[in-house]
Amino acid sequence: MKKTVKLTFLGLFTAVALVLSFLETLIPNMVPIPGFKLGLANFAVLLALYLFGFKEAVIVDVCRIILAALLFGNFFSFWYALTGAAFALVIELIIKKTDKFSPIGVSVFGAIFHNLGQFLVAVIILKSFGILYYLPFTLLFCVLSGALNGYLVLILKDRLKFLKKTD
Repeated sequence: MKKTVKLTFLGLFTAVALVLSFLETLIPNMVPIPGFKLGLANFAVLLALYLFGFKEAVIVDVCRIILAALLFGNFFSFWYALTGAAFALVIELIIKKTDKFSPIGVSVFGAIFHNLGQFLVAVIILKSFGILYYLPFTLLFCVLSGALNGYLVLILKDRLKFLKKTD
């Protein structure tokens, strides 16, 4: 694939992730867990991982996190998102390389580790382990949202496999 085409698609994936991040800020929190989000932006990052690779997924995620923090986040949201993303992408790469899980399984593992990373930041910032009482509930919901994101990637990765082809 030509570099300009690849760069264009990475920009598109970043834009999709950013729009999904913004849309999540508009959804009322129907779950009684402070700060809970569906993690829809991770769909674009996971799709980038499957279609382009780890480095490209990191680029999409870091660009999205920086832009989201600047546009509608704050200093703390940046660190929560960055730590969660780092945890998620590393485990997603490891799980994906085993070839034992579909994108649904990879996404569920990513969602779990994303939340674990965010809880680590929360414990550090709040200087309290009390926040960990929310962890079991958060993990339950993140498994569901991770499965949804993974299902979307499962459907789209084969339809977009032409992006993997080289010149």
